[in-house]
Order: sequence, then structure tokens, then C-alpha cells
Amino acid sequence: MKTIAIAGTFDTKGEEYLYIKNLIESLGLDTFTIHTGVFEPTFKPDVSNSEVAEAAGVDMKALAAKKDRALATEVLSKGMEKLVPELYKQGKFSGIISCGGTGGTSLVTPAMRALPIGVPKVMVSTVASGNVAPYIGTSDIIMIPSVVDVSGLNSISTKIFTNAVFAIAGMVKFENTNVIVKKPLIAATMFGVTTPCVTVARKYLEERGYEVLVFHATGIGGQSMEALIEAGFIEGVLDLTTTEWADEIIGGVLNAGPHRLEAASKNHVPQVVSVGALDMCNFGPYDTIPKEFIGHKFYKHNPTVTLMRTTVEENEAIGKKLVEKLNMAKEKTALFLPLKGISGIDVEGEAFYGVEEDKMLFDTLRNGINRNIVEVIEMDCAINDEEFAVAAAQKLIDLMSK
Repeated sequence: MKTIAIAGTFDTKGEEYLYIKNLIESLGLDTFTIHTGVFEPTFKPDVSNSEVAEAAGVDMKALAAKKDRALATEVLSKGMEKLVPELYKQGKFSGIISCGGTGGTSLVTPAMRALPIGVPKVMVSTVASGNVAPYIGTSDIIMIPSVVDVSGLNSISTKIFTNAVFAIAGMVKFENTNVIVKKPLIAATMFGVTTPCVTVARKYLEERGYEVLVFHATGIGGQSMEALIEAGFIEGVLDLTTTEWADEIIGGVLNAGPHRLEAASKNHVPQVVSVGALDMCNFGPYDTIPKEFIGHKFYKHNPTVTLMRTTVEENEAIGKKLVEKLNMAKEKTALFLPLKGISGIDVEGEAFYGVEEDKMLFDTLRNGINRNIVEVIEMDCAINDEEFAVAAAQKLIDLMSK
């Protein structure tokens, strides 16, 4: 019989968790309960808060005596992050569900993130309708807005809890029996202005027996790709759209953090990299752009996204950062430079066409790249030209076959 783990504060929200527990069991599934609260639980759990705290190297009684909620949340969260993956490996459960406010969400989601992709994870949360990136990260947690606070049982909360239980029960009970042919996995990065290039490259690779995962280079997309490379899922990287570095360096809203463009090098994964969409930095609606950028060239992509053309100076800084990251590689790395345009709007006649800006980017890369490690390939075409896409894809195949 399949088992669903229920993790949460059984001291302050025992009534709600008992409702979830009883409902799961009424569906013919077992439950495995983990108490993350500071005080005595409403019902006896399978895993006590003392065991959770012990996983973080802390005594629960001493922690409770301090009466420091923030400290308790931090300790128990760390304990959960270490303990829950171990319990999963032991076969204690097949999926996990929790509910709570900011505290409860912060307690359990780190443990959910530590579980493998594909393990059902459902979090009913008061913060699910806001910015959930800090809670989900690069994982596949399903967050369901609680609508009302997770405080007691009422006509609204019971409906939300029921839907959440039915969701995870369905994920745990039903399995995809279709046989999926295992193909070498390739990760590729794409933006709206590099879509023609990546589409051609993807089809070229798929026709030759590869499976291509395309990541939208919006910050979380790059982070997700790096995480999958780090986890060993990816066998080749077609990182043609490195635009997230423009946002990281300049201060845009779609940055992927300081470790973007590291995982493939660290894990010796073959990679073909280019400079797609480094002609732009991303902001929200036009009236949200910081005042220090007045004087830049802008392009209204849509009502909620405004693009800002990167300057000569900014391209030098971006180039230096790419040099730093690419020179981390030990082998099997190629850098492709499309000399006639690095995005769909950085070609002659388009809004962001910039000869001097692109020249600075290219020169910085040419002068800084360690060519004993990284092969630099320059092509007299734009990034979205078919010949560029095919050449980059074929180069990755060559690197992977070595």
C-alpha cells in the first residue's frame, strides 16, 4: 500500500493535520507523520520533533526552553532537510504533503526541495499566491493557496485541504506505465529573441536521437538547468542564451545568481555556449525602471516587460564574467560568437542593433578566454540564422562523442 508523509506543526495545527490524515487513510493510503512543531503534538507522530532536531544536532528540550521561534524554525528546518530525504530512501513514503503560513512553509519546503524531482510534493500555504521562488527554488513542489489562513476547519479550508489531498493521492496512486525510451539528455537555454535558433538546434538534435530540455532564461530557468546538471541528469549543454548574466551584473529582474554557467564545467559535462540576448537587461513595466538607468535605450517587449540595451561598458563587464566562468572548464567546451547579431533585435535595422556594444563583448571574450581549454568559434551570421544553430548543435554532438 502506498504511503503519504504528512509533515507539519502538529502542536498548533493538529486539528487540520488530523483532517488531512484521516482523509488520506479513507482513500486507502497509509500515512507517515512527521512533527515539526516545538511543543507537544495533538496526536502521536511517527517521527517526533526531537528526532527532527537531533538530525540538526540540537536537543529539542533545550531548543524549546529558549522560546525563540525564529531559531526553532531554522533548526527544525535544517533537521527536516537532512532527515526527510533519508526517510524517503528507506521507503517510508512515496509523496509528502504539508500546510501552513510563512513559518510552516519555511519549515517543510527545504526538505521537499531536497527530495528527487518526480516525488509528489504538495504544500498548502498562505503565501502560495505571492513570490514562491524562495520556497520552491528549482524543485517541483506544487503550492496551493490556502485562501484563508491555516487556522481551524471551516467550509473554505476543508475544501482546500480536500483538493490538496486528492491531488497528492492521485499522484501517488497512479503511475505512468508508458515505456519511455532513454535518450541522452541535453539542456538548452532560450529566450523569446533566440527562439528561432534554439528551435532549429533542438529539432536537429532530436532527429539524431537526443532528448532536449529547453529552459527559459528568466532567472529560475537558468537556476533549474544548473541544478539538473549538478544532479547528474544532463549529458550535454547547449547554453546559447546567457542573457541572465546581463541582469545579474546590471541589476535586472531575471538574474540567475552568481553561480550561473558553472555546473557543466565543474561536472565535466560537454557544453557549447554563446552570447544570446546579452544585448538586453530585463525590467518590469516601464515606470518601474530605476532612475539611474535613464538615458539607456529601451524596448517595450510587452506591458509587463521592458528591455534595456546593454552599453559598451556593461558589455565589457559581462564579457569578463563569462571569461571567468568559461575558464573554469577543464575540457569539452566551445564558445560560439555570432558576429552579425546576438538576438532577434540586435541585427541591422532592429531596435537594439549595436556594433560597438557587440564588438566590446566579442573583444573581451577573444582576449580573455583560455584557448587551451575553450575552443572559440566565430561565425559571420546572426544567432538566429539556421547555419549558426546547426553548427552549434553539431559541435555539441562532436564534444559528447569524444
